[in-house]
Amino acid sequence: MATPAFDSTVLTRRGVLAAAAGSVLLAGCAPQGQRPEDGPSSSAPSDQDLIVGASLELTGAGSVLGVAQRQALQLTADSLNRTGIPVGNLVRSVRLQILDNGSNPQVAARHAAELTRAGAQALIGGVLGETSVALATAAQQVKTPFLSLGYGDRIALPLDERTFTYKLTPDAVDMARRLVELFESMKVRKVSLLAADGLHGDSGVRAMREALADSSTDLARTVRLPATGRRFRAAADRVAGGERDGVVVWATAPDSGAAARELRAAGHRGPIFFDAGAVADDTVQGANAAAVEDAYAVHPACLDISAVTATTTAQLARRDFATRYTQRHGGSPGFAPYASDALQLLAWSARMATSLDRGRLRALLQAQAVQGIAGGYAFTAARHGGMEPDSLAVYQVYRGGWTRLG
Repeated sequence: MATPAFDSTVLTRRGVLAAAAGSVLLAGCAPQGQRPEDGPSSSAPSDQDLIVGASLELTGAGSVLGVAQRQALQLTADSLNRTGIPVGNLVRSVRLQILDNGSNPQVAARHAAELTRAGAQALIGGVLGETSVALATAAQQVKTPFLSLGYGDRIALPLDERTFTYKLTPDAVDMARRLVELFESMKVRKVSLLAADGLHGDSGVRAMREALADSSTDLARTVRLPATGRRFRAAADRVAGGERDGVVVWATAPDSGAAARELRAAGHRGPIFFDAGAVADDTVQGANAAAVEDAYAVHPACLDISAVTATTTAQLARRDFATRYTQRHGGSPGFAPYASDALQLLAWSARMATSLDRGRLRALLQAQAVQGIAGGYAFTAARHGGMEPDSLAVYQVYRGGWTRLG
């Protein structure tokens, strides 16, 4: 099966559009570990690999999302290694080094140094805002490019302290603006915000206040979820409203589904809205299913994998990724495409840099305007994240699945 290509379709910010090669990513490569003119060989020498270190939340609070990222990385590495990555006059393989940070920022920071010492030319990880910040700080010290999978607008900022960090997830302000557009279209006049503790919740609070400032929808109350990740009922009691009042749950799975369940138990009868961090199978299954039915979420359009709409290169790549992910792991990919895009971005950068040098990889990362599996990215020297706003779509939970609206 061919490696999914990035599609250089129109983006909001063009940045430095890195030639047309981005739309034919890794096409026509010779077998891995060879010069293009060489004949077949069994494997690439280890010192010729593109070594990517990943620090992921395979256990702990972020494990629902972290495990999906590991699965996506392995799936994408397998796909890339079927043909290899042409870097200069050699064709390279991808070698993953994946560590479990246990959802602990201090452990994640140690991983950045450990993986770099072990030869990693780039780092991926941090599905939680706190682990991503720790990785970003450590990556800056060891001068290793880091692609963040976490939510939180301060991960890649301030830019002069994050020159090696690139964030793939959508910015909070872009998700908030799409939610406010949805409120106005639905004539929701009052919403309350139930936000997670920590960096992701902080970003959501700032973004929702800004987005609602000039809208016809009032922000009635903001309540933070406890940091423990448990006993959300007291917080839910404070924001539960009537049939026309909405509640925004700004958190990541599994907290998103648990918060929605407590909202319904507290008597909330109005609509529930999620940011993109909620989109995982855990949110819509099991004990959460009844509570989240008909809820809304803003999320990148990678959930839209219908065969009817798969007409562009990016849409076909999304469908291909989703099919392979489901066949191997079951369930929907949900949050997983971010890790796939991160690995593809690194492979593309290595190809264009004709080198595995960390500094050159970093320089090429900030010269990309491409359409990935999850959505569009337009990194520049002045902007290291996140996803392009026009990649976002609105979904509604219908019979336990995410259905795109409009």
